[in-house]
Amino acid sequence: MTLRLAVGIATRNRPGILAETIAELARQTRAPDAILICHVGPEDVGDLPATRPDIVFLATTPGLPRQRNAILEATDADILLFLDDDFLAAAEYLAVLERVMEAHPDCVVATGTVIADGAKGPGISVEQGRALLAADTGPADPLAAAPHFNGYGCNMAVRMRVVRQTGIRVDEALPLYAWYEDIDFTRALGRHGAILRLAGARGVHLGVKQARTPGLRLGYSQIANPVYLARKGTFPWSHAIPSAARHTLINAVRSLAPEPYVDRFGRLRGNLLALWDLLRGRAAPARVLEL
Repeated sequence: MTLRLAVGIATRNRPGILAETIAELARQTRAPDAILICHVGPEDVGDLPATRPDIVFLATTPGLPRQRNAILEATDADILLFLDDDFLAAAEYLAVLERVMEAHPDCVVATGTVIADGAKGPGISVEQGRALLAADTGPADPLAAAPHFNGYGCNMAVRMRVVRQTGIRVDEALPLYAWYEDIDFTRALGRHGAILRLAGARGVHLGVKQARTPGLRLGYSQIANPVYLARKGTFPWSHAIPSAARHTLINAVRSLAPEPYVDRFGRLRGNLLALWDLLRGRAAPARVLEL
């Protein structure tokens, strides 16, 4: 059986980085059958529409969940791989993904191995990312797969047959950057099959800071979103409470000597505002739109 495999990318305000990510996809030993890019305005994609007529470009209103849902609605693929617009996939990524999904028909979500994640630091340049990929030797068994808690949004693949049958979508009640939308979406799908982490599908998440959610809003989402998802049932309270507590503590400690690339004080203010809203029964993910 040959699977039809598409790559979907939601993007906003990062045309240069997006172009590098698309260029990296040309190195795949197993080419994607389709690439779908969802943006908001023409400034998000630069000259790609003029130079890449093979790519499907979709436009919608802002918000990562809304953009990803537009891609879900538009694709006719068997497997859809969501990539962040700053994720550089190793050359064998799609080949490994296809073989594992064929070997594990019960797998509904697959997430790759991130060999370096700039989201956890100051970010990784495109040149550094490519050097990391070139130096990576990969696992002894490139087709190894193990159960995993959730798909990581920067590189997560879903079996579209299950998406279509269940009608599961990315929750648009989580606005803007949508903190933990990947956990909610993939764990909802995980009720219908396995979530696997693939050892041989590898890549680098650059973690580009440009066009990220401001600190105040992100801090609010770090508290409100886990609580919302716990109440919804896709994120256990045993994970939601430690997550909210951990981020509040980290932001409080690091706001004393913040990293230059993180608005720690803004995040802490958002954390505290969300906690106050929780006490008043007003906390909701959409409140970030009022901040």
